[in-house]
Amino acid sequence: MNSPLKILWVGSEIFPFAKTGGLADVGGSLPPALKKLGLEVRAILPKYTCTKSHPVNSLNLEIESRVSKKKARLFEGKLPEDVPVYLVENDEYFKREHLYGTPESEYQDNVERFAFFCQAVLETCQALDFQPGLIHCNDWHAGLIPAYLKSVYSEDSWFSRINTLFSIHNLGYQGNYPMDEFPVTGLPDSFWGPEGIEFYDQISLLKSGLIYSDALNTVSPNYCKEIQTAGLGFGMEGILQERSDSLCGILNGVDYSVWNPATDDLIVEKYGPLSNKKKCRDELLKMFSLTLENHTPLLCMITRLSSQKGIDLLMQADLKDYDMGLIVLGQGEAKYEDFFSQLAKTRPDQFATSFTFDDALAHQVLAGSDILLMPSIYEPCGLTQMYALKYGTVPIVSSVGGLDDSIREFEGKAGTGFKFSPNDQKSFKKALQKTFDCFADQNLWERLINNGMAMDFSWDNSARQYSSLYQEIQKSAKNH
Repeated sequence: MNSPLKILWVGSEIFPFAKTGGLADVGGSLPPALKKLGLEVRAILPKYTCTKSHPVNSLNLEIESRVSKKKARLFEGKLPEDVPVYLVENDEYFKREHLYGTPESEYQDNVERFAFFCQAVLETCQALDFQPGLIHCNDWHAGLIPAYLKSVYSEDSWFSRINTLFSIHNLGYQGNYPMDEFPVTGLPDSFWGPEGIEFYDQISLLKSGLIYSDALNTVSPNYCKEIQTAGLGFGMEGILQERSDSLCGILNGVDYSVWNPATDDLIVEKYGPLSNKKKCRDELLKMFSLTLENHTPLLCMITRLSSQKGIDLLMQADLKDYDMGLIVLGQGEAKYEDFFSQLAKTRPDQFATSFTFDDALAHQVLAGSDILLMPSIYEPCGLTQMYALKYGTVPIVSSVGGLDDSIREFEGKAGTGFKFSPNDQKSFKKALQKTFDCFADQNLWERLINNGMAMDFSWDNSARQYSSLYQEIQKSAKNH
């Protein structure tokens, strides 16, 4: 009998150990889903200051990078399904308040920090004698691993059978730094230049992953097509077009053990289709001191406040002219926070804000709102719209990336939400009006909510697709 394929999932954040965004949710959910399919999977991330609130055990093992000669201690935690998670401790690099930088700027030594992390990943495999068939590298923080396997570590036959998959969660984040940081990576000079990891006179850790990994994927089929165009390729479209045969899109899944109103302990009243959601709405209105009539829809946004998220569209949309409420949860650029603060000051009975990211509050806002607004300019996958469906909260989304893949326009009977062209005021206002008209028709609205709550975006389906992709990469490597 064949032994199960061994996978190491590498990410800079994995829920619940560390989280700033959706990458952490994938890291916390995909490895356990893969384990359920019979794969031998383990995961690894740096041991940051924030990880101390989660139980981990020291492995009493110290590793040393053969590249930088720096050392790290190893710890182990667990994900669901008893998946081991290794944490790499090096206080010089990772004992800091934030993961990647302060709110004002990135840490100046990020190349050195994540170059060391990538080296530590490979040293950890050997120190534990865990020889994965495939290392699944996620985003720029893990982008140097494929380059190291094709250079420094290629001299050691222990690493010779390890293949790599590089996942792009957001092409806009590239890990680009000044070119004089190149020596810090310890890569041979032949890896510099336009054919290597140089990107317009900078070093690009993302480009390293794109060029040197055995295969590539991104987090939705639609985004996979979009990043091969000049509009959304962020300068990498040429490389992605060249590698299109090795590139595919797999939609992220939802962890329904965390996001399910029927079992959610963080909300005021648990509910299934069309029961008790109103109690959650009433509680939410009270919490934010909003006074809306029952016939007035309550909208929410749970988002990073950045231009990518389409906030400029809302700034021009005269929202206060609509009979609606809106709660904005998230933090980001000052100009966007100022806009929503001003709106809430002008109409405190209709508009409210909370410029933090509070996980429990995200559950409560989603459960109590009628409609979720996601006007993103681009959105690789997006998870909030999938959470919203399960909570009977109808998404209005721009038709980009994973939003377009996961939401189907509601046309009388079928469909789960409403869509509009990105950054298009006329199209947005039309979608808004269409949603409000539907909200006013109780029977129609109930059908729409039922459609959404019946959708299944569980990780099981995504995990099956990843498992097949891993097998394909292994097969392809054997044939070369």
